[in-house]
Amino acid sequence: MTKTGFAAAHLRSFIERIERLEEEKSALTADIREVYSEAKSQGFCTKTMRKIIALRKMEEADRQEAEAMLDLYKSALGMAGTPLGEYAAHREKELADA
Repeated sequence: MTKTGFAAAHLRSFIERIERLEEEKSALTADIREVYSEAKSQGFCTKTMRKIIALRKMEEADRQEAEAMLDLYKSALGMAGTPLGEYAAHREKELADA
């Protein structure tokens, strides 16, 4: 076999392996979609489940940093706080509107 023939055969092998893996990936994606559908039919919030899965994939330090940044941004936008603080802000708005 010539060098170009070997390269073509090798390339074909890579392409075929990738195609098989893409088929497997499509099947797995369909399976995952089915599990989410089943969870949703049981009353679970799939958006929250996806968020939990994303958080579980993260390293602990990265997850803590992301949560700290989220808390910081929420605080800057007046979206964070304790339930009592949130009630106070809500009550203050009610009084201002009255």
